[in-house]
Amino acid sequence: MGTGIFLNPLDLFAASRKAEYTVGEIMDLFISQVPNSPFSPTVDTLKSGNRDQKVTGIVTTMFATLTVIRKAIELKANFIIVHEPTFYNHLDETAWLDGDPVYEFKKNLLEEHGIAVWRNHDYVHRLQIDGVQKGVVDELGWNAYYKQNAVFNLPETTLGNLISHIKEKMGVPALRYVGNLDQKASKILLLPGAIGGRRQIELIMQEKPDVLICGESPEWETPEYVRNANEMGEKLGLIVIGHSASEEGGSEFMKTWIEENVPGMPVTHFASGNSLQVL
Repeated sequence: MGTGIFLNPLDLFAASRKAEYTVGEIMDLFISQVPNSPFSPTVDTLKSGNRDQKVTGIVTTMFATLTVIRKAIELKANFIIVHEPTFYNHLDETAWLDGDPVYEFKKNLLEEHGIAVWRNHDYVHRLQIDGVQKGVVDELGWNAYYKQNAVFNLPETTLGNLISHIKEKMGVPALRYVGNLDQKASKILLLPGAIGGRRQIELIMQEKPDVLICGESPEWETPEYVRNANEMGEKLGLIVIGHSASEEGGSEFMKTWIEENVPGMPVTHFASGNSLQVL
């Protein structure tokens, strides 16, 4: 009778786990799962740190605020994955900020603690199922109605009830809206973030929803269109969540992605919250 070596399945699993990851390896792993990637141009670049640094922990969030950076320092995490800009403009151009005390403080804080910041905006939106959209759907509890696009057919409710549901699920203290709160609502167009008023209106024209839920829109564009529609007798509602709250679920999605794809890596989602308060 021969002898053999019997391995514990847990040992095999442990052996398959990578002991250390660099910032670049995690970025590349995510990008490899995006159809037709990599692509250019993109804003999804490192805003601080470098690709070769070993990752001690990750924080996912919408914005790398000073509060978020300090939380990462507290957690001994040196990699922050954000969805939006770090330095106050879409391309994160910084030459115009040189010497400004706010910019310099933030830059120096990141450098002092060796924290890498990667913006994952274009790539997460271009997953086969938009990662931000999926995260928001999870947050709202609408998975049963999700068909991998922006249109949802919910059980009939009202515009007012939709507003209450969003406030509760997203922890938003106040929402802006256009329309009659008693208006019946079933077909919903969900567009987190800010895709632009023209695109929002084009999708209203195409899909003919009862209500559009968006992150934000210039007041002279979609809100004015929806107001005019109501003035002529149409039953169309608009709910404006606010940009940050409307996409925070995407950062929750990133935390889950790290847990599933980078085993053993400490990861925390820390909501950056809204810079604008309501009174």
